[in-house]
Amino acid sequence: MARNEEKAQSMLNRFITMKQDEKRKPRERRPYLASECRDLADADRWRGEILREIGVKVAEIQNEGLGEHRLRDLNDEINKLLRERGHWERRILELGGRDYSRSSNAALMTDLDGNIVAIPNPSGRGPGYRYFGAAKKLPGVRELFDKPPEVRKRRTRYEIHKRINAGYYGYYDDEDGVLEPLEAAAEKRMRDEVVTEWHRVEKVRREAMKNVVSGEVAAAGGRGGETAREVLIEEVEEEVEEERRLEEEKMERERGEEAGREFIAHVPLPDEKEIARMVLEKKKKELLSKYTSDTLQGEQKEAKEMLNVQR
Repeated sequence: MARNEEKAQSMLNRFITMKQDEKRKPRERRPYLASECRDLADADRWRGEILREIGVKVAEIQNEGLGEHRLRDLNDEINKLLRERGHWERRILELGGRDYSRSSNAALMTDLDGNIVAIPNPSGRGPGYRYFGAAKKLPGVRELFDKPPEVRKRRTRYEIHKRINAGYYGYYDDEDGVLEPLEAAAEKRMRDEVVTEWHRVEKVRREAMKNVVSGEVAAAGGRGGETAREVLIEEVEEEVEEERRLEEEKMERERGEEAGREFIAHVPLPDEKEIARMVLEKKKKELLSKYTSDTLQGEQKEAKEMLNVQR
């Protein structure tokens, strides 16, 4: 049995193929200019043929292994077919056909991430030039899709002050209702701490006043006696220091007024140590009169006389 190749080369088969080619109409070529076409159906057919060629070339340009030169040629051919498609669409409209420019869903220019590029002509190679597929990654093309770094404009003093309102100074902090509960809780906690400390100091002071002997706190066992002594003595020392400071200021003021005049004292004057001792004794007497009764003071005075205490 003869093979297929032998059948195709037989005289009868070649004769039949020749007759079929004679009956077939010669293949028409697409007009070079769209304005040469006078038939609306032919114009639609040529537009469809251009769209098929664009689809084939767009699928081919996705291959990154074609090489730089082949990718650039394919991209140029696609852009050329896109311009030709536009010519045929305008010709179809002139012949009374459909307006494809309004219903066209042509792909917009996108970068490598798929974001639409707002620049109408990023390449500078003429209006509407686009890059497809792997052509976007070619040297010199990738940089066209990179967004320039945003330059942060420095605000002027006028712009800064224009944004300042009462809220900038904290006048609106009480209106949102958030700060008041927090401040109330903190205020209550601080007030409780101060009141607790005051009660503790007051309790220590009362215990110290009960054990006063000769203007000093009697030594009590444990830490309570030491604390009481410290509280009373610290209070007396603070008052003495304040009195001493006032006396020094008064003396300095008097010396300034009497500068240049010689002062002769006809009576003996106490020195600073004697004045401090007298002030301390005075403050002790005031504290005793404030926190002790007259009966207790009389008993203490009698005890001093019996013990021959001169202070």
